[in-house]
Amino acid sequence: MQQITATELKQKMDNGEDVQLIDVRQPDEYAFAKIEGAKLIPLGEIMKRMDEIDETKETIIHCKMGGRSAKAIEAMQKTGFKGDLKNLKGGITAWSNEVDASVPKY
Repeated sequence: MQQITATELKQKMDNGEDVQLIDVRQPDEYAFAKIEGAKLIPLGEIMKRMDEIDETKETIIHCKMGGRSAKAIEAMQKTGFKGDLKNLKGGITAWSNEVDASVPKY
């Protein structure tokens, strides 16, 4: 499974690269802390909402630490999702530690 670090993701965003960021945490987690521009599709809904994810764009999937996002990627790939999927290594916690300390940790 491909991974990307928070710092690498920030660089892509700063460069204006057309990446889509999918957050697979729960709505209460998303309300508490989020990466600007991320779309919330909770892990339990990812299979029935895959049509909302553009297969032609690089897609970064994230959660709190990287476990749920890895499960989402595995499930999507098993069902034939053809897009470029990357797991945000360390999740939103890494984003808070490495990129934006204003994002609260929990």
